[in-house]
Amino acid sequence: MIGKLKGLIDAYGEDFVILDVNGVGYVVHCSTRTLQKLPRVGEASALAIETQVREDSIRLFGFATESERDWFRLLQTVQGVGAKVALAILSILPANDLASAIAMQDKATVSRAPGVGPKLAARIVAELKDKAPAFGAVDPALARLSGEETEGAPSAARDAISALVNLGYGRPQAAAAVAESLKQLGESAEAGALIRQGLRELAR
Repeated sequence: MIGKLKGLIDAYGEDFVILDVNGVGYVVHCSTRTLQKLPRVGEASALAIETQVREDSIRLFGFATESERDWFRLLQTVQGVGAKVALAILSILPANDLASAIAMQDKATVSRAPGVGPKLAARIVAELKDKAPAFGAVDPALARLSGEETEGAPSAARDAISALVNLGYGRPQAAAAVAESLKQLGESAEAGALIRQGLRELAR
């Protein structure tokens, strides 16, 4: 199996790049985000590779980072997510943002990817929620405050999130703002202070 390729950019396609490695041109499928990071034709580049072998084909998928490749693999453990959908998700969300969205049970963000409807987005966040912190830099405080269950979080923090949601902010955004506020003000901060600081965070 091929795990990494290093060579010269030979040509670009709509969803792939041809990487010339010592005279051999490899067709490597990539997310839009990865393609945008690659250099111009003729310049050197290296990609982490995932090789998929099927009865009638061998396909190579390339990633700017190993973390992105890990997410590509993880996403495909969810029923209904194949290589095309996994790449579509990674095209709109960098690895850390995807990890945060799943940890926060933010179905709306995941469903922004082409081919991902509400039901599939719900399945992705439900099945991967326990794995997200291990695959990205998810703030434990943020994960604890996210979703409908906030047991273990300070009551003031739960009240602050509810208040921000009532003001019209989405729950994931409210949870992120309160998590950041807790870092700055401390676990003993009162709800009023968390709400005020949370509003400042949301206004940035």
